[in-house]
Amino acid sequence: MSELMRAIGLMSGTSMDGIDVAMLATDGENVIERGPFLAVPYAPAFRERLKQGLEDAKTIRVRTERPGILADLERELTLRHAEAVRQFLELNGLSAADIDILGFHGQTVLHRPDEALTVQVGDGALLAAETGIDVVYDMRANDMVHGGQGAPLVPAYHAALAEGLKNAAWPVCFVNIGGISNLTFLGRDGAIIAFDSGPGNTLIDQWVETHAGVPYDQGGMIASEGRVVASLLERYLDNPFFTAEKRRSLDRNDFLPPEGGEAELSDGARTLAYLTAAAILKSAGHLPEMPKTFIICGGGRHNRIIMADLRELASYHGAAVLSAEDAGFDGDAMEAEAWAYLAARSLKGLPLTFPGTTGARQPVSGGVVARTRK
Repeated sequence: MSELMRAIGLMSGTSMDGIDVAMLATDGENVIERGPFLAVPYAPAFRERLKQGLEDAKTIRVRTERPGILADLERELTLRHAEAVRQFLELNGLSAADIDILGFHGQTVLHRPDEALTVQVGDGALLAAETGIDVVYDMRANDMVHGGQGAPLVPAYHAALAEGLKNAAWPVCFVNIGGISNLTFLGRDGAIIAFDSGPGNTLIDQWVETHAGVPYDQGGMIASEGRVVASLLERYLDNPFFTAEKRRSLDRNDFLPPEGGEAELSDGARTLAYLTAAAILKSAGHLPEMPKTFIICGGGRHNRIIMADLRELASYHGAAVLSAEDAGFDGDAMEAEAWAYLAARSLKGLPLTFPGTTGARQPVSGGVVARTRK
């Protein structure tokens, strides 16, 4: 057996709620020993700076540009990641010397796959210098050079996890409900197909933040008091994204929240929760066959309304819906774990993406390595 690397993955997703830190021991292939996990929330003021960064990024035409506050934001974000690594090591009785590699996602501020343009702010060299650990970062760009959409990257990790599944009916589909939802279809024949399925939590978060002053609908409590507004739901599901022949990755601005007068607070939240579930099943119609088991990861699995809708819609196809925990995984840690796994693969030159996951012309590795002076 090849030697295991101790890797830490760092993820700051489209929900912009904080930094997820997770550790694996892995050979970058089939062997995965999952370790501890830590979530480090962002202060509200920093979330506002991230939102400003998204606005400033809209003018970017070349991925090295850092207009507006982005240069300062990139440094601040990186230093926050370094502090999160220090916290994680201290909490788990580890030192920098115990870790072989950091997988650093950074913060996506712009993703325009049709223009082969993706921008994640995060300074890998600064993170390596601050932590004393080698860093793999900028893992999406090389996929785009080879004709891919630059997303999703987690499917390679899903495929490795699925090898250890017990008592699950195949085909298996991992669903990550983050800001955007995405699917990873895994067939018994080794097929791996992945794509974004539609809005995840972003629309719900934007809706309740605007109309209730809270950052998200905790547990689906607001949605539980509302009803689905059929006309609003149909407008979203009629979006050409769902019927387009080619699957593509989504930017958080591809779907926008309802106007204030289109629904009252709870009805809007209820409609958007149903949309999240319905979008997953509608997009699954583009798969070679309907999955028999859906494994739900990401923050959306905590919304009981989304989960109930998913179970009802999947039951029409004879499919089961499990939370990541039901399947023996940690749904909060999975994306950060994936970045640890991908960093290990990157160091070995193994593919991070595949024609069936991003549309790349061939399986392709990626990532830039920032070395320390060990």
